Amino acid sequence: MAAKTANVTARIQPDIKKQAEAILDRLGIPVSVFIDMTYRQVIMHDGVPFSLNIPDKLAARDAMTKAEFDGMMQTGLDQAKRNESVSVGEAFRQLKDEL
Repeated sequence: MAAKTANVTARIQPDIKKQAEAILDRLGIPVSVFIDMTYRQVIMHDGVPFSLNIPDKLAARDAMTKAEFDGMMQTGLDQAKRNESVSVGEAFRQLKDEL
């Protein structure tokens, strides 16, 4: 006898849906399988299977000491010298993710 199934309906922002589904598609995981896997993880962990902490915000310049600011600038300079840069669009996406 086949297992019974239930439907899950969720409303999310179209762009979020598109981005997530593109990643799942590259991984070869159908959305329904991902939802099933996530629900199973909730059951196995007896809770949400990942941290829900709010990350620290980026430090503003006026909240940094001179040494902290100089260190951050030196890190950026070193990365630029090693050609470890990203496009402006990617930099803003990363900042947006961190905030």
